[in-house]
Amino acid sequence: MTISGTISGTISGTSSINRVVLDPTNERRASTVERVGRPESLRGLTVGLLDISKARGDVFIDRLEERLSEMGADVKRYKKPTFTKPAPVDLRHEISINCQVVIEALAD
Repeated sequence: MTISGTISGTISGTSSINRVVLDPTNERRASTVERVGRPESLRGLTVGLLDISKARGDVFIDRLEERLSEMGADVKRYKKPTFTKPAPVDLRHEISINCQVVIEALAD
């Protein structure tokens, strides 16, 4: 783990305390990812909707699917097995092959 910062303060009138914040990813420097440009229109594109399996996420995705279809997009739906872990590699691969645009939708 690497140290990412120090927090100082008091708790309920006690003397000042210092806390060390650790970065569990063990990255020496923050990674950056360049954003991909957005398409001018979704008409004719395949849009993947990824449900992360949180409560009521499907309600939100149902509405997104309606709106995207009205805009002329071909919509494909995907669902993670659980919201507590990243999407499995095979699911990510399938989405990357079949979709030009992806929306990851969460809700509670």
